Amino acid sequence: MRIALFTETFLPRVDGIVTRLVHTLEELGRMGHEVLVLAPGEAPERCGPHPVVRVRSLSFRPWYPEFRVGLPTPGIAHAMEAFRPDVVHAVNPVWVAAYGTLSARRRGLPLLASFHTNVPEYTTALGLGALRGPTERWIRFLHNRSDVNLCTSGPMVAMAREMGMHDVALWPKGVDTRAFTPDRASAGMRARLTGGHPEDRLVLSVGRVSKEKSLESLLEPIRRLPRTRLAVVGDGPHRAELERRFAGTPTVFAGALEGEELAAAYASADVFAFPSTTETLGLVALESMASGVPVVGARAGGIPFAVDDGRTGLLVEPGDADELTDRLARLLDDPALRARMGAAGRAEAEKLGWRVATEALVGHYERAIERHGARTGGHASR
Repeated sequence: MRIALFTETFLPRVDGIVTRLVHTLEELGRMGHEVLVLAPGEAPERCGPHPVVRVRSLSFRPWYPEFRVGLPTPGIAHAMEAFRPDVVHAVNPVWVAAYGTLSARRRGLPLLASFHTNVPEYTTALGLGALRGPTERWIRFLHNRSDVNLCTSGPMVAMAREMGMHDVALWPKGVDTRAFTPDRASAGMRARLTGGHPEDRLVLSVGRVSKEKSLESLLEPIRRLPRTRLAVVGDGPHRAELERRFAGTPTVFAGALEGEELAAAYASADVFAFPSTTETLGLVALESMASGVPVVGARAGGIPFAVDDGRTGLLVEPGDADELTDRLARLLDDPALRARMGAAGRAEAEKLGWRVATEALVGHYERAIERHGARTGGHASR
């Protein structure tokens, strides 16, 4: 199968969407499928066996300077004509993936779109509330041009349907259980993340350091919890403001980590804190679980789909500082409970290989092709 994949975000940027795409591309290559990736920014020329077309882009300043807005150019059309895809996959269509959506419809190609980021919610978090309604209508319009729509968690399937999206199905979750494992724990990494106090208890946060991640919610707990330190792994536009607000607390801003260092960071922590309310899944929660570290997360978005409350972690009401402090303390004060939940999280993660998730995706591609053929009589102008 030949797949043209338009995405709003890609390497060298690293986030949950990019992580999913990279593992999916690896598996698609192993399964014998060919993919043409069209992405904004300074993307590499190839991702494994698959070529990447760099799309001209602009920084989304001043609200989110690290995010690149892709701009349609004639080169995209030429690449599509040369590749002749069997199906088009628009990942989180808003800008360049929106062009992919409209291009697929104009060319009469089967189309699948996947919904990864609650962009309307982000507009509110970034102080752009006036754009929420128009953004939601635009996203609904784009997704309803598709033959199949996918979401990465059960709660987001429900949200997409409430937004008025048609033909919504689940793209199963996956996590790399070879890279993220409890035996990656490192005394050196723990010392680094605790600011040289490895004997203290360590709460970890991983992800983009941006306003919509609600990291301010961790300020009161880290002030109240004795002998406890917080490590924030990641970078983003809100980092300087958070460093100012957390000044005087036992918090380390470690910056972005990748590969073995990131795996060691997860495995070296005692508890993973995930207060974000805008997640469509929360891949970092799955990576923490694979590392044998239980999660305390917000009962919001896709996080309850990733974390089994009371078994692999604990969920709290968003914005409730008392409950968040209590749940963190419950795990930090009880090593046996922490070990039991960590083991349960690891066992759950071991069921979530990327091959299974990618096989399900290929099945959805086939369904999009079948639906398109039934609707158009099988005619396409590639």
